[in-house]
Amino acid sequence: MPVIAIYRAARWCHQRRVPLLPTLLKVFNRIAFSVVLPPAAQLGRNVLLSYQGLGTVIHKAAVIEDDVTIGSGVTIGGRSGQAGAPRIGQGTMIGTGAKVLGAIRVGRHVSIGANAVVLDDLPDYAVAVGMPARVVRINRPEDLPDYRDFS
Repeated sequence: MPVIAIYRAARWCHQRRVPLLPTLLKVFNRIAFSVVLPPAAQLGRNVLLSYQGLGTVIHKAAVIEDDVTIGSGVTIGGRSGQAGAPRIGQGTMIGTGAKVLGAIRVGRHVSIGANAVVLDDLPDYAVAVGMPARVVRINRPEDLPDYRDFS
């Protein structure tokens, strides 16, 4: 995925304090793919941005762990008057158009519905929908499908 590859290059330069290049790569991603993905944000392995991240905005202090799927038009950002940004747990799936706002923690293997607005912490294995998002179910870990097993 070109968006993630460009982000990884910008992140590498940012961590080594290379001047200007991380900003140029971020601007290129913004213009070419309509995604705001600053090099200061932390993305884990196997993060998937649907439709090349079209319309996605990620806060510079956000932490996104491994194996997260993010739909198009998602905002992962701060809230006015509050410091901090979201931390998204491993294996989470965020539906198209969802907003995850504030210094909150989204647990592991959480499913967030399309257009949900998450303003509070979500526990592991939760399914959250609505505006504001509320937990409608907690999945059992053994019921989760293994998406990497294609046999």
